[in-house]
Amino acid sequence: MIRYIRRAAGLCLVLLVALLVNAGRVMVLEADELDDNPANRRIAISRWGQPRGEILVDGRPVTGSRDSGQQLRWERTYTQGPLYAPVTGYASQTYGTTLLESAEDDLLSGTDPMLAPLPLWNDVSRGRHPGGDVVTTIRARMQEAAFRGLDGKRGAVAAIEPSSGRILALVSSPSYDPGMLSGTDDKVKAAWHQLNTSPNQPMLARAIRQTYPPGSTFKIVTAAAALDAGVVTDVDAPTDTPDPFVLPGTRQVLPNEATGCADASLADAIRWSCNTVMAGLSVKVGLDRMVAAAEAFGFNDTGLRIPSWVAKSNFDTDMSDDQLALSSIGQFDTAATPLQMAMVAAAVANNGEIAQPHLVERTTTSAGTLVGSPARRTYRQAMRPSTATRLQDLMVRAVTEGTGTNAAIPGARVGGKTGTAQHGLGNTGTPYAWFIAWAQATDSAQPAVAVAVVVEDAEANRTDISGGGDAAPIARAVMEEGLRLEAEARGR
Repeated sequence: MIRYIRRAAGLCLVLLVALLVNAGRVMVLEADELDDNPANRRIAISRWGQPRGEILVDGRPVTGSRDSGQQLRWERTYTQGPLYAPVTGYASQTYGTTLLESAEDDLLSGTDPMLAPLPLWNDVSRGRHPGGDVVTTIRARMQEAAFRGLDGKRGAVAAIEPSSGRILALVSSPSYDPGMLSGTDDKVKAAWHQLNTSPNQPMLARAIRQTYPPGSTFKIVTAAAALDAGVVTDVDAPTDTPDPFVLPGTRQVLPNEATGCADASLADAIRWSCNTVMAGLSVKVGLDRMVAAAEAFGFNDTGLRIPSWVAKSNFDTDMSDDQLALSSIGQFDTAATPLQMAMVAAAVANNGEIAQPHLVERTTTSAGTLVGSPARRTYRQAMRPSTATRLQDLMVRAVTEGTGTNAAIPGARVGGKTGTAQHGLGNTGTPYAWFIAWAQATDSAQPAVAVAVVVEDAEANRTDISGGGDAAPIARAVMEEGLRLEAEARGR
């Protein structure tokens, strides 16, 4: 009898060991697969079972959470949702996350290992901590100035602090309230359908996800290439460029909207936005050096993160001379995000260096303990410092004497460049109005802000000056707020 009891006990022990081994296999080897299984409702319940951490602007939360009383308990709320939607994105129980809500999701939802009290704690406990907070670099007054300036028109604004790369404003218009997508009911589905079928694409983050032909604002890149290559040594000397200018290898004549562009200097070409001069200089620079110059500013970079991904700005690497001439004035296949063109202005303002653009100042636990803070680093050296110094002067002349006078700010040194980007079949679409600029207080050691503005439905005539009429006043309003904030900070 004892022998049979021993056998039964041994069999039970074997079964128990097998059960423990299987449980361990499931918990260790198959845990991730089971977690990712769409049928696993527990993950969603856990994910929305506690409030998310906050996204902050100027130290104040622009997000929140409300208790819905439903199975997916905590729904995301947004303060001034349309104003900050291009920064926060949305966090939806139904449709997932975008922008900062996506890029910082682990921290906001409480699963980031950096929130754990001990290393590997999350792997052992498989629990969630209170969501951490994301402190952005956005300045509320600059964001508001950009939003007011666009006034519902299709367009975007990006503003950067040139010395640090901090993104100070990031606006897309028209916008939407991300809170419309919080929850799981029929209203959320209806809002999703409405937003996705709207011809105005309110959920498109135009400042970082939409590329436009940059028009004449790209002439700053072409000018930098010509100066760095030694094609131009005296910015006030004639460039030996005819007007009209026939595109190389074709019979197509490149027109100028401005007058007096025949044999104009680089300074006059920037001041009055002469197409012919810049096209001719680009052909002299040559394709390889033009590509290298554009890429030094960030064009063709598919890996830029702020931490949300940024659409690639394009400058073709294989072109004929006539195509190169058109590309060098921001036409043909050249395309840029507003953030990219703000980086072009920032490079000029910051002596040729582009600091890594970033949207997050720091991340913290819910109690305010520092989790991480990005170190300042160089993204590109876009041009020689001496070239940047000369371009600063040329951009200042464009504001004081040329097409950018609407951006002038009393008591500040402002450099800018207007642009009109033609598009559509046969260039029949209403041109996009562009303006890029930077501003420096007269008593400050460095520029406070660089900005790019694009207005899709511009009202001005099809001239390079339209960028000065539609986009420059918006840029000026944003720069004025940036200068005020800098003065207030220095006065503390």
